Amino acid sequence: MIKIHDKKLFQVCMLGLVLTCACSQQEQLGEREFEDVLKYVDPDIGTAHSRWFFYTPAAVPHGMAKLAPSTNAHYGNPSGWEAVGYDTRHNSIEGFVHFHEWQIGGINLMPATGPLKVKPGKLEDPDEGYRSRFDRNNQVAEPGYYKVFLDDYGVMAELTATERVGLHRYTFPQSKESRIIFDVGNVQGESGQVKDASIAMVNDTQFEGFVTTYPKYVELFQPEGEVSMYIWGEVNKNPERIGSFNSANIYRDSVRAEGKGAGLFLEYETSDQEMIEVKVGMSYTSIENAKRNFETEADGLSFDAAKANAQQVWQEELSKVYVESSDERNKVKFYTGLFHALLGRGVANDSNGAFPQNDGSIGHISTGADGKVEYNHYNTDAIWGAFWNLTQLWALSYPERYNDYVQTQLAVFENSGWLGDGIAASKFVSGVGTNFTGLAIAAAYNSGIRDYEVDLAYSAVKGNELGWEKRNPGSGKMDIKSFLELGFVPYVDGFRTDSIGSSFSASHTLEYSFSAYAAAQMAKLLGKQEDYELFMENSRLWKNLFDSTENLIRPKLEDNTFIDPFDPYEPWRGFQEGNAMQYTFYVPHDPEGLINKIGKEKFNDRLENIFQVAQKNGFGGGEEIDAFAGIRNIYNHGNQPSLHISWLFNFSGKPWLTQKWTRAICDEFYGTEGIHGYGYGQDEDQGQLGAWYVMTSLGLFDVKGLTDARPIIQFGSPLFDKATIQLGNDRDLVLETVNNSADNVYIQSVEFNGKVLDNCWLYRDELMAGGKLIFTMSNEPNEQWGINNPPPTFN
Repeated sequence: MIKIHDKKLFQVCMLGLVLTCACSQQEQLGEREFEDVLKYVDPDIGTAHSRWFFYTPAAVPHGMAKLAPSTNAHYGNPSGWEAVGYDTRHNSIEGFVHFHEWQIGGINLMPATGPLKVKPGKLEDPDEGYRSRFDRNNQVAEPGYYKVFLDDYGVMAELTATERVGLHRYTFPQSKESRIIFDVGNVQGESGQVKDASIAMVNDTQFEGFVTTYPKYVELFQPEGEVSMYIWGEVNKNPERIGSFNSANIYRDSVRAEGKGAGLFLEYETSDQEMIEVKVGMSYTSIENAKRNFETEADGLSFDAAKANAQQVWQEELSKVYVESSDERNKVKFYTGLFHALLGRGVANDSNGAFPQNDGSIGHISTGADGKVEYNHYNTDAIWGAFWNLTQLWALSYPERYNDYVQTQLAVFENSGWLGDGIAASKFVSGVGTNFTGLAIAAAYNSGIRDYEVDLAYSAVKGNELGWEKRNPGSGKMDIKSFLELGFVPYVDGFRTDSIGSSFSASHTLEYSFSAYAAAQMAKLLGKQEDYELFMENSRLWKNLFDSTENLIRPKLEDNTFIDPFDPYEPWRGFQEGNAMQYTFYVPHDPEGLINKIGKEKFNDRLENIFQVAQKNGFGGGEEIDAFAGIRNIYNHGNQPSLHISWLFNFSGKPWLTQKWTRAICDEFYGTEGIHGYGYGQDEDQGQLGAWYVMTSLGLFDVKGLTDARPIIQFGSPLFDKATIQLGNDRDLVLETVNNSADNVYIQSVEFNGKVLDNCWLYRDELMAGGKLIFTMSNEPNEQWGINNPPPTFN
């Protein structure tokens, strides 16, 4: 990501940006002709029933400023996670919100004309409030830019952003009643209830404000916490009149509003096609730092220059994985997936390194002589399942993102004594309660990503796996005591997890076994033999829940008996967001052990039958629009626990079936429509399903999520004629497919840097050396290739 902290240098760079774009890309990629990849990103894909942070086109990768239209943001959501924000099935917009993160939402702007309205109104009655109808034919959404015509007001609204500044450009009709509404003190998306808010004009054109919220998951996991968002900005035209409002009243000729419902309205007389621009500096630490971010990134910056810069950054980041194919639809899926993978987990630190700490204080990240921070501190949903998508992508081409993630979690650990699961402005917002952060840190270390204090990192990983005394609920794993003492987590009724057990006992046992394996491998590399042996023993505890009469993982009670009655398709009873049919395959660190338990022939027969059945439902929940559609099914690609299963054939001696079914999932589960995007309204979850498509369509994946001491990469069915990957170590890896077509899904042979490969896998460090990997494909499987030496499964 481009980070320029010197204002004059930034403005000079802007002037030459558009002219140098093509040249710089040509130099980076050698003599190969470079194609604009932004045209393949369609942010509207999958916007039916999507999460709050999903649709934010006017942003840069991992930016703090994530501007987007909202169709129902002020509705909030009852449980804190349900779909809210923008939905392709809605036909009116209630404003443009700046903060979009897991459990974070706030600061809404809306241009309008005509009679004053200060409440957004309802979807079913747009005239009730300031929301406006719109036609999607008059909407443009691109990486770094958004535009829409607001039918009720005759206003064209445009949005773009720098890393920490949101920019608006509103083109008004001729009107004596034009205005811009600043709605600061109301619920936005996942914000939870508003505790306090303020917005004020500090002079004729500049404003400042804040909103403090109490998100649902902060309430659940760190009740004493809260999330504050600060702004400082300016409009480029003096308003004729200024008024304020709150939840109770409207105040004419008032320049300040405070408390719940606080907002301002700036009123203008506009000529036809008159443009008014607004810039909003943002921060999680203070108004002063919001102003500093504004001055660093946007002082004197025009809207067009900001848009050009945002789209250039997207072009550079997306082009690190450059694919070539005549199939435009697959390229749209690929680059839209990569876009979502790079959009999630926005920075929480200011340009000067200030960031919110878990305990409410302000931390400071050191800056170098060039003024750049040593790392970026992130907001993040739980990393649950991301080891099968995001972390593999980060490790491949974006290691600085992975390193930022580790540094973020270590900062939370130093401040609070525990690793977070999900964090919002460093507050604990445990998404699922199992906390795979330690696994993600260990996998980063095992993959050679180590630009952090290693001793601190290992201490955090070890504490996450073994610590239970006075454990903070926000760090998850509240049942780790029973796992360590009994060798499994006992099942208890009700949606609860504590030191006695969990209603998700079986899935937790499997997950803790997996994360123990990751910790073991890190311990091994660090020469901590005693810890290694302990963690390896814990990694085998999944076997305690294997029911050999059913050949399934089955929850147990505290007395070591299996629960009865038992329905393997029943979700939530022992299994989080899944069932026994799905979770039985959740032994990613030891596929061989699971295969031996079931029997190789039975394993393969069952696995193939699963995908034959799952295909009839589009590998998810069919056409049901719901985050948990498919949760009762035999396989559910729309949620994390199933994402590795199609790759297990590589371990069971039938790699051609991994090739067949991963290709089928790419073709059929993933779509290019608002409703059929990531399944039908399923949980894309900050880029996870998008990143899975990226890695799988390249034919590269690791079932074990890079947790081995020496990680491996397994091969699937590469989708593109050619892919040029700029590796994180600045080398290039070129993937080429011979005889590639929609029907030719099966590998016949593989060659790497002139050497024929007989294995369906390769050590990751060999792959990261770069070079050329050539796949020869056919429409018939080669059942002799890749079967003699399956991937090593239990280090």
